[in-house]
Amino acid sequence: MEGSYIINVPDKRPKRIIKVVNDVVEPVEELPSELKVTGFEMIEREVKQSGNTGRVYLPKNWIGSTVKIIRVSKRK
Repeated sequence: MEGSYIINVPDKRPKRIIKVVNDVVEPVEELPSELKVTGFEMIEREVKQSGNTGRVYLPKNWIGSTVKIIRVSKRK
């Protein structure tokens, strides 16, 4: 069923407008989610282009650590 629909998201976020094309569901607009992360250190960096992918440089002493990357701005 092609078209735009409003659906309920099962958490506390507002309703989202989605588009269905050829049975593929995609959001029409991005809405931020609230995430809780526990950790030891945080660094805010800009993702730089590296070939056909993105790259974030982190301190050398972080090598071997487990990290979580969270996008905090809308896609360009």
